[in-house]
Amino acid sequence: MAQAHVIIREVSKCFGKTKVLDTISLEIEKGSFTTLLGPSGCGKTTLLRTIAGFYDVEQGEIFIGEKKVNDVPSHLRNAVMVFQDYALFPHMNIRENITYGLRIRKMPQDEIEKKLETTAGYLDIKNLLDRTPGEISGGQQQRVALARALVMEPEVLLLDEPLSNLDAKLRVSIRAELRQLQQRLKITTIYVTHDQAEALAMSDTIAIMKGGKIMQVGSPSDVYYRPDNAFVASFVGTVNFIDGTVRSVSDEGVEVETGGTTITVRERQPAGKPAAHPPLPGEKITLSIRPESIRIVEHPAPAAAFRDENVFRGTIKDYIFEGSSIRYWGEALGKELLIDVFNPVENALHTGDVWFRIDPERIHVIPQSIT
Repeated sequence: MAQAHVIIREVSKCFGKTKVLDTISLEIEKGSFTTLLGPSGCGKTTLLRTIAGFYDVEQGEIFIGEKKVNDVPSHLRNAVMVFQDYALFPHMNIRENITYGLRIRKMPQDEIEKKLETTAGYLDIKNLLDRTPGEISGGQQQRVALARALVMEPEVLLLDEPLSNLDAKLRVSIRAELRQLQQRLKITTIYVTHDQAEALAMSDTIAIMKGGKIMQVGSPSDVYYRPDNAFVASFVGTVNFIDGTVRSVSDEGVEVETGGTTITVRERQPAGKPAAHPPLPGEKITLSIRPESIRIVEHPAPAAAFRDENVFRGTIKDYIFEGSSIRYWGEALGKELLIDVFNPVENALHTGDVWFRIDPERIHVIPQSIT
């Protein structure tokens, strides 16, 4: 395992009688991009501000490198934060905004200019240095705020929803640039967002939060395909839940009885990562199935053609054409289902009776005891 750069150990934080962070523990690898993801009020920004040193903690320890920083003031932690509203000084030009922290440190002017030149080059904003914040776009302001943080050469970069004020198309472009820059600089980055697409696209690791607790920590593919519980499954993307009972468990897979039909689950686990909650015969479980994992078949082929897949009858009730995909609303196994078909042919738009196919390897089992 790579070296942990930021360690949060059983940290709790209260505002009045409200516990906002509840004994949170998290290790963040050096040079990684870690996202704190969760709904509004889950504690993700509070945790970020606690790492930055803006809030004290009632309990627990925070380490940056090998140094415990609980009692270290924010300006000495070498962890720089980029705020949601960018917090640029309107009366200063871009050059002065970026170099403000260096000038406060009384760094020699030649060193300031050298760092400014390098950082502005990274972010492609050299042509903006003599303008004021009011004379540049939102996307450019975001780059300036990032430059002001990076020019300080921090050990840790903290980002509090920095893309939320940008329009959707620009967000996609900027998040790609930000991820590429982070990989180039190899700076330990902690990013806060409620946007699941941002988290999946940018992160090495995602920590999903709810009610001041961390619900799961894992890679984007882990939290998407192998969620620990129903909250994670439903918060990260769209999901179909089907309740059932484990009928048998063998080397061939897990047989689940649901709606009078037997569903086979043959989920593959990454090497060295056994299932957190292996299913047991007789156990009540919930199947987690992503909409893109369900295929629609109008005319069933011989059973032998689908011998390695789950095949069952159903009905298409409605659909929405979205250009590169179609979202279908279907019904099967006594449940309503969402089905996504990507790169569809034009004559794929239809309703009525169909057959559904699901690869056993694309189904995830969640014990109902932890949903």
